[in-house]
Amino acid sequence: MRPDLSRLFRPKSIALFGGGWAVNVVAQLKKSGFDGDIWPVNPKRADILGVPCLASIDDLPSAPDASFIGVNRDATIEVVERLSAMGAGGATCFASGFLESETETAGGADLQARLIAAAGDMSILGPNCYGLLNYLDNVTLWPDQHGGLPVESGVAIVAQSSNIAINMTMQARGLPIAYVVAAGNQAQVGASDIAAALLDDDRVTAIGLYLEGFGDIRALEAFAEKARAMGKPVVAIKIGRSDKARAATMTHTASLAGNAAAGSALLRRLGIVEVETIAVFLETLKLLHTLGPLPGAAVCSVSCSGGEASLMADLSSGSALDFVDFAASQRAALKAELGPIVTIANPLDYHTFIWGDTPRMTRVFSTVMAGTFDLTVFILDLPRADRCDPAGYQCAVDAIIAAKAQTGSRVAVLASLPENMSDHFTREFMRGGVAVLHGMSEGIAAISAAIAAGRFKDADSEPLLLANKGAVSSSILSEAASKEALSGFGLRIPRSIQAQSIDELIEESAALSFPVVLKGTGLAHKSEAGLVALGIADEPSLSAAARKMQTVTSEFLVEEMAVGCIAEVLVGITRDPTGTFLLTLGAGGVLTELLADTASLLLPASSVEIETALDSLRIGRLLQGYRGKPAADMRALTDAVMSICRYAVAHGDRLVELEVNPLIARVGDAIAVDALIRLHDAE
Repeated sequence: MRPDLSRLFRPKSIALFGGGWAVNVVAQLKKSGFDGDIWPVNPKRADILGVPCLASIDDLPSAPDASFIGVNRDATIEVVERLSAMGAGGATCFASGFLESETETAGGADLQARLIAAAGDMSILGPNCYGLLNYLDNVTLWPDQHGGLPVESGVAIVAQSSNIAINMTMQARGLPIAYVVAAGNQAQVGASDIAAALLDDDRVTAIGLYLEGFGDIRALEAFAEKARAMGKPVVAIKIGRSDKARAATMTHTASLAGNAAAGSALLRRLGIVEVETIAVFLETLKLLHTLGPLPGAAVCSVSCSGGEASLMADLSSGSALDFVDFAASQRAALKAELGPIVTIANPLDYHTFIWGDTPRMTRVFSTVMAGTFDLTVFILDLPRADRCDPAGYQCAVDAIIAAKAQTGSRVAVLASLPENMSDHFTREFMRGGVAVLHGMSEGIAAISAAIAAGRFKDADSEPLLLANKGAVSSSILSEAASKEALSGFGLRIPRSIQAQSIDELIEESAALSFPVVLKGTGLAHKSEAGLVALGIADEPSLSAAARKMQTVTSEFLVEEMAVGCIAEVLVGITRDPTGTFLLTLGAGGVLTELLADTASLLLPASSVEIETALDSLRIGRLLQGYRGKPAADMRALTDAVMSICRYAVAHGDRLVELEVNPLIARVGDAIAVDALIRLHDAE
C-alpha cells in the first residue's frame, strides 16, 4: 500500500524537536507565512523566535500533522515511536548515521530497522533528510535557506540529495516550483512513493526526479503509470555512471552497454524523460509546466539576426528538432510583410526592417504562428537593465505576447545566454502563456525533451522482468550447451559435433557439409586465443587446423559454416544492478568493440521494439540492403532475438548473463554461430 503523505505535505500543525536545526525551521516557517500551529518541543528554552516552547512531547495539544525531528539518531527513534503512538501525520528525520553510513559507522543498519519499526503506520521522510518545501501552502519544513517563492501552481521536485534540492530552489529562471521534497535514505518512504503522492495535488503540473538510485522498481513502475494516466510528464536526472558495477561480467555486452544503459532504458521504458544536467532539468520542467509535452517535432525558429538563426540550426543538429519549411501561403504573406531582401526560410531571420513597429511585428509573428508548427521559438536577448535601457525591446515582447493571444499557438522565447533574460521579462512572458528558455544549448535540449515527453505520453508497457537474488557462485555453459539450450526456444543454430581428440574430430565431421568452422573450446573468448578457424574446405585442412590448436586445447567443436552473411549482430542479456534484465543489440563479430554500435532495451521486449532498435543501429543500413546488396530477413532476425529473450524470461531466476555473438543475419533466416550463457548455481 502507498503511504498516506497528505497530512505531512499539507499540514495544519507542525511540531519541532531539537535545538539549532529546529530554530532554523521555525525561522523558515515564519518567513514563509505558514498560518498553522507551530509547536516547538524543547525543555531548555522558553521560546524559539517568539514561539512558545513545550517542555515535552506529552504537552502537545494534539497529534501534529507534520514534525521535524532534529535530534541525534538514538533520540530520533524514541521521538518517532511516541509520535506514531499518538497518531501523528508524519515526520522528517534529519539525523544521519543510519543505513547510509553503515560502511563507516557500525550499527547503522540495526538503528534503521528500529526506526522503521518505531514509525509503524506513520510516514517518515529520511533519515538523513532536510524535509520538504510546499510553496503552494507556505509550508517550509526545512532547516536551511531556500530560494523559492509562493506559487499557485507549479512543478514538484523529488531529490535524493538535500544539497542539490537547495541549489534548485535558488534558480533564477522563472520556474514555478510547487514542492521540493528531499528523500534522504528512504528507510520507509521511497522517492517513487513521494512522487506518486505529489501527483494527487491538482496544482502540480509536472514531476522532476533527481535520482541516485532507483530503489523499488515496482513502485517506480506504479508511479510512472499513474503519471501517464493523469497526463503529468516526468523528467529525471539519474547520476552514477560508474563502470565498476559491471567489472565481474564475462561478455562483450556489459562493457559495450555501459553502466548507464540499463538506467536510461528503464526511464525510457517507463515514459520518463531523461536529461543530463540540472540546467536542462529546470528548463525542461519549465517548458512542460507552461506548454505541456509537445505533440510533434516541427519547430520554427524566429530571430532578427542571421547569426542567431545559423546558431540555432547548428546547435540543433542531431537533436529532435525538425525545422520544417513554411507553407506556400505563409511564405507569400511573410514576403509581403518583410520585403524582397528577406529570405523566407526556417530558421527565419526577419532582419530589423520592422523593428519598433509593434502592429507590423505582431502581424509577422502571427503569420509564423499560424503555421502547423508544434512550437514557435523566438530568439531574444534583452539588454541588462543595470547598464542599459531595455525599453527599445518592449516592441518585441508586446508583439510576441499579442501574436500568441491571437493564435493560441505554443510559443517560447529563448535567450541565447541565460543571464540575458531578466526575471521581470520572464514573468511578463509567462503571464502571457509564453514559455521562457534560458540559454540556447539548454533551451534546445529542453525542447528535445518536451518532444520526447510527447512521444511518451501514450506509452504503455507490461511489467518488467525482475531478477531474484541469485546464489553467490555461478557457472558458464559451454558454447555447444549454450546454443543447444537456446535452440530449444526456437533459435536456429548450425549442425555441429564435439570431439575430445583429432581422430574423433575427423571421424565425426563426416556427418557435416563443408565448409566448416573449427573451434577450440574451454575459453570464453576463443578468437583472442587463436581457437577459431573459418572456411575449412576439406578434411586435411580440418586436421591441420586442429593440430595447430592442440597446443592450447584438446577439446573441439566443429560446425557447418553459415554462408551468405549480410550482417553480424550481437545479442546480449545481462542482469543489471537495478534488478532488471538489459537486452543489448549491436554490431557483432569482429566489429563489436570497433564500432561500439549498440541499442538497449529492458525485458520483456516486444518484436516491434526489437525491430526498431535494430533499425537504429549503424549496421541497420546493411540489414536493410546497402548499395544494391540484398536485405536481411528482418522478421527472421527479430524472431531470433525474441527466441533468445524467451530463454532469458524462462530462466530469469538463475540467468546472470547471456550473449549470442554473432547472430548471422541472412536473406532467408538468422542463425547463431556462437553463444555464452552464465547461470547462478542451483542452491
